Amino acid sequence: MMKRRSFLANTTLLSAGLAASSGFAIAQGGKPSKIKFGLIGCGGRGKGAVQNFREACKILGIESELVAVADAFGGQALAVGKANGVPEDRCYGGYDAYQKVIASDCQYVLMATPPSFRPLHFAAAVEAGKHCFIEKPVAVDPVGCHSVIATGEKAAAKGLAVVTGTQRRHTAGYLKNKALIDAGAIGPIRGGVVQWNGTVPWIKRRNEGESDADYMARNWLNFCETSGDHIVEQHIHNLDVACWFLGRMPVTALGFGGRARRETGNMFDFFSVDYDFGDGVHIHSQCRQISGTYGRVGEFFTGTEGECLGGGKITGRDVQVPEIKLDTNNGMVQEHVDMIRGVIEGKPLNHARRIAEVTLVAVIGRMSAYTGQLIRWSDVMSNENSPLFSFACKPTAEDFEKGSVVMPAEVPAVPGQA
Repeated sequence: MMKRRSFLANTTLLSAGLAASSGFAIAQGGKPSKIKFGLIGCGGRGKGAVQNFREACKILGIESELVAVADAFGGQALAVGKANGVPEDRCYGGYDAYQKVIASDCQYVLMATPPSFRPLHFAAAVEAGKHCFIEKPVAVDPVGCHSVIATGEKAAAKGLAVVTGTQRRHTAGYLKNKALIDAGAIGPIRGGVVQWNGTVPWIKRRNEGESDADYMARNWLNFCETSGDHIVEQHIHNLDVACWFLGRMPVTALGFGGRARRETGNMFDFFSVDYDFGDGVHIHSQCRQISGTYGRVGEFFTGTEGECLGGGKITGRDVQVPEIKLDTNNGMVQEHVDMIRGVIEGKPLNHARRIAEVTLVAVIGRMSAYTGQLIRWSDVMSNENSPLFSFACKPTAEDFEKGSVVMPAEVPAVPGQA
């Protein structure tokens, strides 16, 4: 397996030429007339990200051009490219197709691949001097999260923007409530619950004669190794709000979960995790993907002086905060506006460490549920002697690129002993 550090070292020389030819400097310091961007990952979220980015450019009065697209499946890349006026010879297919988008003249790269691929693609894009939008989560394991943090530091040194798909941080209701909490509206947060209870978004069945790699890539949402499980891939939104509003990461995670209904892949149907944030503060994380069950998505926090419902109703002390002024009510567009504006103003945003740490919060919840063990934040974040610190899901993104994928069994983890 190619190590991520080795990959970074091997691409350093290439990146100098790519950066020089990419034209990314046009968008640094001063408003450009046009922004060229590329897309890696042409599924539903990738197509949505293209429209979000275009809308953000319109708000800022900038022309946008999608110049290259990539997907593991060439037909999907061609379809998205055709719908967006991308020449056929710039619609790339294959597990190494991302390299061709990065080598193009795009200034920004939108990454909407399955989460397990994002650390590798992010590293390549930053080496090439591209501003990056990365969908959440940014990894599926501690190794991937550490890689994203390291790449984020390189991006900061290069003056590159890194923004991620955590749209709640770009919506007025959440921004206002965060400001009110910081101003003491509900007093110190003493506990809460975060939830994403819904249904399985989709499943894919294996085609006759299909390779392990292609089946896993098509059905990525239902494999822990490619999605991180739904506590990581989806519930990260709610966990992000908890960490954001509290202003810190948890100390430990202790949870459980299981599977009763899922038809493909190896993931759980539900999770229940107690996150201990220290100082007696506990947040209950609950997520479920089972059809025909009660659905609820949101966050609730109680403080010494009041209560807060995510980005909605808040009760407590009467405090005043500045008015929140945004360009749009759509957080999935506003995050792109904020990214582009930051570059134009010479103050590029860099959310790499923030999203990598929150991804890791979700990962330790999954680890605890899969194993039945208490997982300490320090063992995945700072204790390099812990086996959890260097844990990596397999197959890796590099395995897909090398053609050496062996699919895991389509059975869930079973904690404990009989």
